[in-house]
Amino acid sequence: MAKDNVPFHSVIFPSCLIGSGDNYTLVNHLSATEYLNYEDSKFSKSRGIGVFGDQAKETDIPADVWRFYLLYIRPESHDSVFNWDDMFLKVNSELLNNLGNFINRALSFTKKTFAGVLPKFQLSEEDKKFIATVSREVKKYTQSLEGLKLRNGLRHVLAVSQLGNGLIQANKPWVLVKGSPEDKLRGGSVIYLAVQLVCQITILLQPYMPQVAKEIQTQLKASDDLFVLTETFSPRLPVGHTIDEPTPLFKKLESETADQYRKKYAGKQ
Repeated sequence: MAKDNVPFHSVIFPSCLIGSGDNYTLVNHLSATEYLNYEDSKFSKSRGIGVFGDQAKETDIPADVWRFYLLYIRPESHDSVFNWDDMFLKVNSELLNNLGNFINRALSFTKKTFAGVLPKFQLSEEDKKFIATVSREVKKYTQSLEGLKLRNGLRHVLAVSQLGNGLIQANKPWVLVKGSPEDKLRGGSVIYLAVQLVCQITILLQPYMPQVAKEIQTQLKASDDLFVLTETFSPRLPVGHTIDEPTPLFKKLESETADQYRKKYAGKQ
C-alpha cells in the first residue's frame, strides 16, 4: 500500500478491532511504498494523466513486461517516476539483451549442436566457483523477498542472467565443440551448466513474470516438481533430457512507440 494509508491500517483500524472486543486477527506486518509519479507530473485519473491498468491492456506491451518495469522502479525507499523512455530502455537492455539473450543463446545452442539433448559434463574448479557465485545471488534474492524488497530481488534475477551471459562468452562453446575430445567435453559442460542456469532463472522469475516463466518451462520441457526454490543453485535437469524448440521471449520496443504513448497519455496538464 502507499505510505499515506499506513496510519489507518497500522493504528486506526487495529484500534477499532481491539475496541470491538472480538477475537479478530490483527495486522503484524505492512508492506508500504513511497509514491510513483508519472513523467514530470503526477498520475491523475480525472485529468487523464498517466497510463492506468485498463489502458495498459490496450497497448501491445505484454502484461509481464509491465510487471517487470513497475517492479524494477517500485518506490520502496523513495518516490520514483514512471517514464516511457526509461521503460523502453530497461526492457530492451535488461529483458531483451540480458535475460532473453542468455536464455535464447543457451537453449538455441543446445538445440542446434546437441539436437536439444542435455550433454554429458565434467565440472571444472572454475565451474564450482561459478555455482557458488550464483548460489550467493540466489540467497540474496531469497533474503530480498523475505524482507519484501521486491525491487532488489528482481535485480538479483538479472544479475544471475548476466553471469550466464558471461559464462558463455568467456568459454566460447561454439569453438570448443569443434576441437579435441577434451574441448568437446568442455563445450558440453558449459552448455549443461547454462541450461541448468536457465532452469534456475525460471524459478526466480515466477513471482515477477509468471507467463514468461511458464513459457521458459515449456521450452525446457520440464515438469512442475523441478521448479522449487532452494537455498543454493544446483542442477535439476538430468543428462539426456531433451528440451523443446526455443523461441525468443521478448521483442524490442521501438522509441517511436514510446513517443506515441507519451502523447496519448499526457492528459490535460
